[in-house]
Amino acid sequence: MDTTDPDIAFDDDGVCSHCHRYERVARQRLVPLDVRKQQLDELVSEIKAAGTGKPYDCVIGISGGVDSTYVAWLVRDLGLRPLAVHLDNGWNSELAVANIEKTLRTLGIDLYTHVIDWEEFRDLQVSFLKASTPDGEVPTDHAIFALLYQLALKNGVHHVITGTNVVTEAVLPEKWGYGYFDWRYVKDVHRRFGSARLSTYPHFSLIQLAYYVFVRRIRMVSILNYVEYDKAEAMRLLQDQLGWVYYGGKHYESIYTRFYQAYILPRKFNIDKRKAHYSNLICSGQMTRDEALAKMNEPVYPDDLLIQDREYVIKKLRLNPGEFDQIMQAPNLTFESYRTSHALFEKAKKLVNATRKYIG
Repeated sequence: MDTTDPDIAFDDDGVCSHCHRYERVARQRLVPLDVRKQQLDELVSEIKAAGTGKPYDCVIGISGGVDSTYVAWLVRDLGLRPLAVHLDNGWNSELAVANIEKTLRTLGIDLYTHVIDWEEFRDLQVSFLKASTPDGEVPTDHAIFALLYQLALKNGVHHVITGTNVVTEAVLPEKWGYGYFDWRYVKDVHRRFGSARLSTYPHFSLIQLAYYVFVRRIRMVSILNYVEYDKAEAMRLLQDQLGWVYYGGKHYESIYTRFYQAYILPRKFNIDKRKAHYSNLICSGQMTRDEALAKMNEPVYPDDLLIQDREYVIKKLRLNPGEFDQIMQAPNLTFESYRTSHALFEKAKKLVNATRKYIG
């Protein structure tokens, strides 16, 4: 990590704030090795008991990527009965679709697919591009979490099991990717730049979130924090047991994500998210710093494929090259330029960290 994160800070020994934060988050959220099996067994028993008499005892998200696919394998290995939820936002790669089909068929997991209204979603994605912030994936991420909560509520399930985890995802500057829980932020960006009505777009407000968590007792469980999660080992297992195929980069199972991270972020915002991804693996001992520096010298994605993706994305979003160039050249902003619930979320984080009662 470096000063492309505007909020980075270094101590007297040259250690950056992200390393210190990783250590703090690891202490808070990674289940200690000596009690890991016990706490995992207790968690599984809790989930099974809560799901007694119901078709499913938990809900999982599935994208075809490594984290969500490993979660699917893990919950079945633990004897749980998940309902898999997939958001089809129109950007799935063929590999992602094939990975999902093979995984769920092999594991015997039921699938609910929500096909998003393309006109609404396209309008929202273009709104975030015009907002000129580096968190253009918020429209997808917010909808995914909304669906997970909605399907848990609909099926009377109390546990949503996610692939979010400390050892591969704790390092990410806030200004690189804020807002996937913040409906106020999504609404304000769309109010300023959108035109279509978001009548069917899956979403949740702060009040709805509080209802899910504190009234209906729906718990988000980061189950990978309960196990020894080695990403390379997980990929080998998925390839061997499920016929899963790697797609080339973190979250590259989505064509839009691939283009956004490999083209828009580096060229418009001078952000290379590999810095955060590799730094996280260094902090968790899954990669050396020398290995990471060597990988940083490799192209973020093949140039010919980026050109193809550029043409495809511009056409699919119904932009013309001139409009896209204007977006790329517009002054860069952050979420702080828009209405958000950031201050409330910061207070909520302190409360959650104090109780640790309703999240994993």
